[in-house]
Amino acid sequence: MRKKAFLLAALLVVVGLCVLLWPVFTGYRLQADADEAAQAFLEERKPEQSYPELLATLQDYNQRIYAEKQSDLTSLEACEEPAVDLAAYDVGDEIIGVLEIPTMELTMPVYLGASDAHLAAGAAVLGNTSAPIGGDNTNCVIAGHRGWRGADYFRHIDRLQVGDTVTLMNLWETLTYTVADIQIIQPHEVEKIKIQQGRDMLTLVTCHPYASGGRQRYVVYCEKLPTMSQSR
Repeated sequence: MRKKAFLLAALLVVVGLCVLLWPVFTGYRLQADADEAAQAFLEERKPEQSYPELLATLQDYNQRIYAEKQSDLTSLEACEEPAVDLAAYDVGDEIIGVLEIPTMELTMPVYLGASDAHLAAGAAVLGNTSAPIGGDNTNCVIAGHRGWRGADYFRHIDRLQVGDTVTLMNLWETLTYTVADIQIIQPHEVEKIKIQQGRDMLTLVTCHPYASGGRQRYVVYCEKLPTMSQSR
């Protein structure tokens, strides 16, 4: 009888440990998969010979949504539609770039279209915002979970401060932005993530407060400053 009780207690301990450690294992696996995807993208990208037709299509897309004043950007939740179908251009794993944020100790793959699948695998460009290729009159809005099943993702976004650097490595070049402003907004305030005339911007968006279920949005506005040659 005592032996059975001991075995039952031991079994309950093992089950309890599995329940406690499962989120840790899941988070580790998700983070490892994201890291591997980002590394594979960086190793395989060849900016000097990459997808000229895709680049032209994305440039046209950015010009069009600016001219149309992003009329289809109805809410932060209605942004799953990608700018283009990357599979049609034979882009492997549908990754358009890699986001690197030293202050957050973060490197993440970036996908087009903020679908559930893309947000589970990394960061994602909101549909009807600028494609991540830079240029005047653009604002590429990149969303990420404030932690996802044990993986950090954008959990530590509040470490960012004005002046910090955010880098986006796309298929063609490396774009470096500087944090210009940080705001907390409501989910319906889409005007606050739209393109600002004459500026080249990258905006990070995630839920706020942490573990709140998305009551508000934490928004980090970054701007690509002109080089010395451009400012003369």
